[in-house]
This record gives sequence, structure tokens and C-alpha cells, in this order.
Amino acid sequence: MAKQSANKQTYSVCTICDIGCQLRAETKDGKLSRMIAHDNPALARNVCYKGTAAAHIHNHADRLTKPLKRVGERGADQWEEISYEQAIEEIAERLGKVVDKYGPESLAVSTSGWNTQTTHSMDRRFMNALGSPNYISGVSLCAGNTAAVNKLTYGWFPFADISNSKCVVLFGHNPRKHSWTPIYNMINAARANGAKVIVLDPRVSDQAEVADMHLRLRSGTDAAMCLGWLNVIINEALYDKDFVAQYTLGFDELRERVNEYPLERVAEITGVDAELIAESARLYAGAESACIPWTPITDMQISSTSAIRLHSILRALTGNLDIPGGELLGGFNPDYIPESKLGNHEMLSQEQKNKQLGSDTHPAYTYRAQEMLSEHTKRVYGYEYADIVMGCYMANPSATFRAMATEKPYPVKAFFVLGNNALMSYPNQHQILKGMMNQDLIVAHEIFMTPTAMLADYVLPGDVFSERNHLSDSWSWRLGLTLSQKAVEPPEGASSTYEFWHDLAHKMGFGELFPWGTIEEVLDYRLTPSGKSFAEFSAETYMHVPPPEYRKYRKTGFATPSGKVELKSSLLEALGFDPLPYHREGPAVSDDYPYYVFTGVREDAFFQTGQRQVKVLRDRMPSPKLFMHPEDAAKQNIVDHDWVKLQTPTGEVTAKVLVKESMKQGHIRVPHGWWYPEMRGQAKLAGSFISSDAVLCPDDPEFLDYEQGIPHFKGFPGRIVKLAEPPAGMSEQVLAG
Repeated sequence: MAKQSANKQTYSVCTICDIGCQLRAETKDGKLSRMIAHDNPALARNVCYKGTAAAHIHNHADRLTKPLKRVGERGADQWEEISYEQAIEEIAERLGKVVDKYGPESLAVSTSGWNTQTTHSMDRRFMNALGSPNYISGVSLCAGNTAAVNKLTYGWFPFADISNSKCVVLFGHNPRKHSWTPIYNMINAARANGAKVIVLDPRVSDQAEVADMHLRLRSGTDAAMCLGWLNVIINEALYDKDFVAQYTLGFDELRERVNEYPLERVAEITGVDAELIAESARLYAGAESACIPWTPITDMQISSTSAIRLHSILRALTGNLDIPGGELLGGFNPDYIPESKLGNHEMLSQEQKNKQLGSDTHPAYTYRAQEMLSEHTKRVYGYEYADIVMGCYMANPSATFRAMATEKPYPVKAFFVLGNNALMSYPNQHQILKGMMNQDLIVAHEIFMTPTAMLADYVLPGDVFSERNHLSDSWSWRLGLTLSQKAVEPPEGASSTYEFWHDLAHKMGFGELFPWGTIEEVLDYRLTPSGKSFAEFSAETYMHVPPPEYRKYRKTGFATPSGKVELKSSLLEALGFDPLPYHREGPAVSDDYPYYVFTGVREDAFFQTGQRQVKVLRDRMPSPKLFMHPEDAAKQNIVDHDWVKLQTPTGEVTAKVLVKESMKQGHIRVPHGWWYPEMRGQAKLAGSFISSDAVLCPDDPEFLDYEQGIPHFKGFPGRIVKLAEPPAGMSEQVLAG
């Protein structure tokens, strides 16, 4: 009985990936022993082997537990242990000197809300108080940028009501049992209720194998495909005429644009038969309800802004906005103060906002474009800033790292990175390294010594989700609140990201803006509209989801300048861009570089660049694998598990090959985020330049989406060189796996 009394279970929101599944933490004698499924049967299916590996991650022998200060050359990975108090004191002093010399805009911060979770927008609050607009995040390439672009069309970022939909459209997205697990389960639920599934993907993906229709388009041609669908939907009068007449602006101009893309042209661009394009468009438009769930694939293309807007336009023209089974326009949760408000964006002066890096050339998700929506956001949603999925009001990452490296248009000399392996998380890894080497101060807040942390002056150990209390509101993407309870104490030297910003703000002289002493006090404050404290919420429920309200736009209009869905964007036009969507070709293949390379594919065992040091996960994927079509492999005498180099004009990666019939001929698939923690001390920055896809993709202006500055990750030219022998220094696990 005594042993049983030492065990306890608490509710957790897992943050190992970006979905936020609800699990239960089981602890024994004050230590996390395992992570298990939720006790609600509907939620119990939402668990993957990353989530169940949480105890192996949180209790890992290599986890950082003491603050570290660099004592060798930058990147030499030489440290001394110091106290947390000393670290904060010295960081504040050194940051103050940088700001005094170069101005507050000389601080750039890179975070990942998926990993840090409990920042509560205190990073933005700190930066806005200091005067720096140069916040960047991995969400600039994934969901956050989608949120910002969706706002340009209808003022919010909708969440697909997949489970209730009669037609689910997946543009390259491939949810599986152990990757985006809740979305996978939602799609299965919809399919069980009779929904049709359309997949548009060069590969025969897991979802494509069981889809009702599969269109194997050429990588990076999503925008052209959408224009082809609209050509069919408009010219065959398959659109919702009443909705278009009452609630949209620019339909006639849109019709003219889509007529520039007849099906024959779209078929030539995408490589998909014209009749299949037409048939799939009719299936989507004719469904009782339909949704195009968010996809990371469309986020990362040279026509990303147009393609994301085209998804928005398809939703609107078919009447699938804010209906059951369509795309739900949530809004701010009335019971919870949003991070958008906690960020204090109004505190940052217009002068400093104008300095935001990249806003002059690629403004779509920067203050320059997003503040043009402020009065309209307030009219509909009650508050002028809507920082959905942390993706609005960001600086452009490529412009930020370029400024760090070149000191143009002005110097950026201090770089803080929290829960985000920045070196490997953005394009042009060589430029990122150059920029980081040119810093006066780098601070990393992490749970493991990543390649990015190895470049820091100070490394502060972070807590993990089993060690803190939280209420997740999905960064205002959805309305529900889900409970995550502190199960165990963090290591003595660890801090939360909230603590870091709170303590640094007090040292920097604006502590009055951070009055909450603990995370629990922050949660109590955020819950004040509900009249409950965090303790009361925790005692009552593990989840609160307000009942949905549909077609809210009938009462409020849309949060755009016209109050309507802007098929022709007045904001893009005012900013000097094409107000109508278009297709733009990416860089062409050639005899020297004959393959279309698409990067950023996630493997089930890992999320982003994480978990490579966790044995139970690494055993599932010991080495990085490129995928090739059998005919392409045969031309180069390549077979399964051969070692190759994939080369582009920008860089090269070394990996093994898997020959797969599911690959589209002429395409190479590259996994994301590979480095080798076991090579720490043997290879430069733990082998982060050996197999990282971030070295392949250029971010020169001609390779970027015009409006956002997004790099073209989905279909740039590359070539394969077979290696005679494996690369030196690899472990037996890598060589055998």
C-alpha cells in the first residue's frame, strides 16, 4: 500500500510536438515514471510514441540542470557552472551595454511556443517594453505565417471542423497515427461518417493510399492547382452565389484572374490530368460541407502567400466558412485573457515598429501589414491585436540573420533563443552561423545542449511540461481551454521561460510590467474573466470548450477593411503587391541539378530537431533517410541504404537512401532537423552541418515568396552523388540503422 500511495496521476498537455495532446502524467516518489493516455475515451486515442516517451526525455541523463557560462571560443562547447542569479545579473548587464551602444532593436529573439508553452507572451512583452521589434519564430514557416495571411482575406485564422466534414482536402499534409495524431483521428472519424478525402501530394503518402482521390502534383505548384479548381468552380457556377453576393469583395476581378489559368495550363504546370483536376474540384465544391485543414506544405513555397489565400478563397466561395464541417472562425476565448493582450504590442512605438527587419520588403506577417487590420480586428473581436499562433507581428527570419551577419540595415548584436534550435530551424544555415558568430551576446534557454546552445554565452536549463501548471488555449486558434498540471518539481537549476523574462525584466528596470511572481499568478490573472482561479479550474475540469456559434459574420461582418471576405485584397494592394492570387514558378531543374528537392518532412520519431538523443525514439530512426523513386535510383545505380550526398547550389547533406515506389519520379524527399548528439566533441557543433536540410535551401530574394519572404522549400533543384563508403565518424547505430 505504501508504494501505491507514492504514485499519482495528473493531467498533462504534451508539448513534445505542436498538437498539444491531452495525456496523463504518472509519477512515483516525486519522479515522472511514465506518460499514459487520457482517461476520457475520446481523448485516449490521441497519443503517439513521442508522447509516451516523455519520461525518457524529461529524466534524460544529458538533460541540462545547471546554468552554464561560456569559457572557451564561441562554439567550442566549453563551460563553467554558475548560479541562476549570477546568470541573470550578467545577462542584464551585457544586454544593457548592447542596447546602449546599438539601440533596443539590436536585440533579436527566437522562440518556439510549442516547446516553451508557458511564456504567456512575456517574450513580446519584454521586447515591447525594451523597444525591439525583432521577434522571430519557427511559426514563420509553419502555421503562424498561415494565420497572418488568412487574416488578410477574412480577418481570422479558422480551424477546420474535420470530424464533422463531408469532404477533407489535404494539400501535402500527411497526418498519421504517430504524427499529428489528433488530426489523423479526426480524418478517420470524418471518413467513418461518409466523408470523401482528397489528397494533393507528389508522394503516395499514407493519407493518399486510402484517399478517394489523389492528385500527384509537382512539388511547389499548390497555387496553380487552386487556381485550376477555382476555374472549374467559378465557370461551372459551383460556388455559393448568395454568400458571394453578400459577403465577398472582388469576385469579378478574381474571375478574370482564374480565367488566365485554364485547365490545360494548370495540367501542364502541375503534371496532373485536366479531367482529374476538374473532377476533384467538383467533388470539393459539391460537398454538403468541406474543409481544407491547415497544412505545413503550403506554408513553405515561393507562392506561399497566394496559395494560402487561395485556400481561404476556396473556403469562402463554397460557403464553408464558419459552418459545421467547414472552417470555424473562433475568436478570443471570453473566459481567458489572450496572449495577444499580454504581449503589450501597443507599447512599442511606431518608430521602433518601422525598424522591424524585413517589413520593408516582405511585410505580410510584420507589424507593417498586420496593424492595417487593427481597427477591424477590434470591431469584430474586441481587441486590436490578434497574434494568432504567435505568427503575426513577426520580423522576417532571413532578414534578421542577414542583419546579424552583415550589420545592415543596422547591427543586431544580441540574440536570445528559447526552446528553439534556431541554427537548424530556418533556411540558409550557413548565414545563420555567420550571424550568430557576429554577436556580442547569445543566451539559450533549453533542456538539452543543442547546436544552437553550443554557440551561446549563457545556457539556462528550462523546465518541461510535466514540471509546470498551464492552461492551453492553442494560441487563440481554438476556443477551448485544456488543463496541464504540474506533476513533479523541475531540477533545482531550471527555470520556466516565464521566470526568465520576469527576472530579467526586473533586473532591466521595468519589473512593474511583470507583477506576477509565479506562473500560477499569471494563470489566475488570465482566468479573471471567468471568475475562477487556476486552482478552481483544475478542481472542476480538465477541459472547457464553449459551444460553437456558427456564421457569426452575419452579425459582425469580417475583420477586414471592407467588412467582407476580400477575394481581391485591399491590404496587399495598398502595400504594393498583386491583390489577386497567382502562381509563380520556383527555380527550375537542369542537367546539373535534375531533381526537385522538397525538405521539411517530419519523421514520426522526432519533432523538428528534437529527440535525437532519446534512445527509445532514435532506435526507431537511427539515421537520416532520403527517398527516391526506383527509376531515379536505377539510373544512378543506387539501392536501399546506400550513402549519398544530396547537393544544391547552396549546400549538401549526407544521408542514406530509401528507394520507394511511393515517390514521384524526379523528386527527392529530405527529412528535417538531423544532427548527431552522440558526435558532440567530435564533429563541428555535433554534426549539425552533415545532414541538416537547412543547409540546402537558399534565401536570396529571388527564391523568396514576395509578400512574406518565405523560402521555397518545396521543389528546388538538386542532385544526388553516390558515396563509395559511409562518412567518417558515424556511430555503429547510424551505420547499421
